[in-house]
Amino acid sequence: MHTKEQIVKDWLTRYTGVPLEAFGHHILLTNFQHYVQLFAEVMKVDIQGLNKPMPSATAQDITIINFGIGSPNAALIMDLLTAIQPAAVLFIGKCGGLKKRNQIGDFILPIGAIRGDGTSDDYFPKEVPAMPSFALQRAISSTIKDQGFNYWTGTVYTTNRRVWEHDEDFKTYLESLRAYAIDMETATLFIVGFHNKIPTGALLLVTDQPMVPEGVKTQSKDEQNSRRFDHQHLQAGIDSLRQLINRGDTIRHLKF
Repeated sequence: MHTKEQIVKDWLTRYTGVPLEAFGHHILLTNFQHYVQLFAEVMKVDIQGLNKPMPSATAQDITIINFGIGSPNAALIMDLLTAIQPAAVLFIGKCGGLKKRNQIGDFILPIGAIRGDGTSDDYFPKEVPAMPSFALQRAISSTIKDQGFNYWTGTVYTTNRRVWEHDEDFKTYLESLRAYAIDMETATLFIVGFHNKIPTGALLLVTDQPMVPEGVKTQSKDEQNSRRFDHQHLQAGIDSLRQLINRGDTIRHLKF
């Protein structure tokens, strides 16, 4: 295989177990298998590729994919999705709130992401900002309001470092950035989506408050938060993509 096109057409099926023609045109991305299970239950469909690295489920022109954790996997799935050139990709991710006003269960609609991931440097120089599709974020905003919820807007810092909650110097650095949240994928998804001409957005759920010791995520806390918030988060993602599908909106707000 000599070209990127040849590689991704083979590898998307290799990683998911799903033939290219079976994917929806609108993609939900998640790091958590629980979201794929909930989607399958809500939509009454089967999960595909349970023995593959990236399980998925498809219904009503929407495919949800569990692509794993971290910026390298985020870049990988955005490259692989060029095999089907989706109309929209929406990341429903979880994040740590960096502000005292951020409460567990809050939604954050990022207007941009700070590129601390490293992976995105392989696609564009540091000067290129990591930004979502405006029209896609607008659809998410409308959906959340229709559901009677609220959200914060701001920037999210994306890091390639998973265990940092003990590092006071790093926390001081995060405070200087004035970001609302921290995660491991958003900036990478935005940058690689832009590189690959795929409209990409994100809706993040605050699941921990890592700037203070009592706010660090634990297994028991994570399980409690999943029971309380996962379904609502997933439904917001589904309804946002449905809004785009039903209205037939184009979401390429700029010329790639």
